[in-house]
Amino acid sequence: MLRLTVSPEEYLMINDNIKIVFLGGSKNNLRIMVDAPREVSIVRSAAMENRIPNPEERAKLPKFYAVPESSGKFKKPESN
Repeated sequence: MLRLTVSPEEYLMINDNIKIVFLGGSKNNLRIMVDAPREVSIVRSAAMENRIPNPEERAKLPKFYAVPESSGKFKKPESN
């Protein structure tokens, strides 16, 4: 998995035909634009979960959670 920090208007290219543009947002929301061919299926996670009525099958879906910010373990020591 790849974790990135991006600025508004930056984009990612996936292969030669899928572009994900980061439009900005707030602390809890991010606006993106996905430019992809019509034959590429793009589904929001909540919609995908709602399509599966069986809780056992729904539990098999991949889950991704935000990783909390670093605890300072890798920060430079402060010089006194």
